[in-house]
Amino acid sequence: MKFLIKIVTVFLAATVATGCKKLDLTPTDRFSDLTFWTVDANVYNALNNNYSLIYNSNTFFYNESTSDNAYSATGDYALIASGNATSAQGIFLNDWAYYYSTIKSCNVFLANVDQNKTLPAEVISRLKAEVRFIRAFEHFNLAKWYGDVPLIDKDLTPDEAKVIGRSPKNTVMEFVISELEAAAAALPSKDQIPVNENGRITKAAALALQARVLLYQGDRMAEVAAVCEALMNNQTVNGQYGLVPNYSSLFSDPAINKNNNEVMLSIQYVPSIRTWGEFFDFAPRSVGGRVSGMSPTQELVDDYVTLNGKGIKEAGSGYVEANPYANRDPRLTATVVYDRYNWLNADGSTKVIYIKPGSDPNPSRLDEYSPASQASSPTGYYWRKYFDPIALTSFTSGSNIHLIRYAEVLLNYAEAKQAMGQMDATVWNNTIRLLRQRAGFTVTEALNFPASADMTTIIRRERRAELAMEGLRTDDIRRWKIAESVLNGYAHGAKFGDAAIDNGYIRVQRRTFGAKDYLWPIPSSEIGLNPNLTQNPGY
Repeated sequence: MKFLIKIVTVFLAATVATGCKKLDLTPTDRFSDLTFWTVDANVYNALNNNYSLIYNSNTFFYNESTSDNAYSATGDYALIASGNATSAQGIFLNDWAYYYSTIKSCNVFLANVDQNKTLPAEVISRLKAEVRFIRAFEHFNLAKWYGDVPLIDKDLTPDEAKVIGRSPKNTVMEFVISELEAAAAALPSKDQIPVNENGRITKAAALALQARVLLYQGDRMAEVAAVCEALMNNQTVNGQYGLVPNYSSLFSDPAINKNNNEVMLSIQYVPSIRTWGEFFDFAPRSVGGRVSGMSPTQELVDDYVTLNGKGIKEAGSGYVEANPYANRDPRLTATVVYDRYNWLNADGSTKVIYIKPGSDPNPSRLDEYSPASQASSPTGYYWRKYFDPIALTSFTSGSNIHLIRYAEVLLNYAEAKQAMGQMDATVWNNTIRLLRQRAGFTVTEALNFPASADMTTIIRRERRAELAMEGLRTDDIRRWKIAESVLNGYAHGAKFGDAAIDNGYIRVQRRTFGAKDYLWPIPSSEIGLNPNLTQNPGY
């Protein structure tokens, strides 16, 4: 929004400054608010600006640390995890302002794009649908974090913005769902657009986000299933999607990351032009990482099943605590770096990552885990997922960051069918079995439908393993209402600690999560500016 508003403001100021001229004259030597939108290139620049505001890499990654998947000692995220954050924390204001500035930019676009008379009507319709999707996505994020929030479906004046109140969360979600329905109807499928438009919002992206929003409502599972079935079974209309053969390639193969049939929406990056750099603080120090900004937890590691599909604590799983990373879901190795991990370098060579103190045959190297080092991982784990083999210095990456994948559609469908009591072998084979086969499971017991098992636990574990480090775990534990169970107490790391404490698993920050923490606080500074904004309970 800042880019667009700056342009419009500059030209408005320039027009006012020419007060000696008639006020109804439009400048002919520069753009004004009356002419900006009549130029096709300006319309597309404004559209691209909105795309750039959809989401950002820092929020995508570090929100994982507000779940039981990851631990971060970084600023406000540590305060949130410990239960000590207040409405004055900068993260809440920055988050709130980011979403609303994007909504502002979208509303400016929607209020003005019809001034353009040279682009075909069907093009304008498509552009509006893309921007309505983005505006809906921002409202969805606001409502899931803050509950009741201002619903802004038009470009507000400054005076209006100072007095607008909070709309009920359900009202906001209904708006989001209706906007996504309208956007899907006006958008092309990915198969109807040229290759050079890869990355633009499509019909399937709108439907997939609609399925996510409906799933988060909790009581609309039949609608979730219907939308997912449309994506799974009507691909002639909605676009051809499937699972890529190799899980890791989605995140670490430059060619597959940019062009595949699984990703439905990504934050688009371009090497050397538009990049992100969080992996610099996720990678092991011995391969060039800086400091450990966010680390996987033992709780995440423990939830990856063994190759026969059983949880590590189940009888017959084959899990051996002395060799904990063997015989496990291959997505563990694709996601988490553990002691004696075989790190694959960009040139095809490998490097063993020694993390456990005393295990490195070359003790002069940097410690990957040391209680005395603030730079090393506090949990004894690092991240592999999203390693970019063609990254620039300091892991500066141009890889896309995936916001919606077809894998999520399959998981949403499985969860919805289970919630309705309709999970059976057919649903299993079209969802969980496909995901496990792609991950690398081959044992029949892991692939066949487990009729007498705790299916809810299986689906939730599958979702956690498939989508780890993709920003959805916090959403899941909140909507399942299990956050108070999984977030209270210590987070843990690898078994490098005192055997007398937690059986030797490293203790990191004690977490506290209460009823109030299911919502984030409205930023106190926003309440100070707008008397019609109220605070969430407990803050």
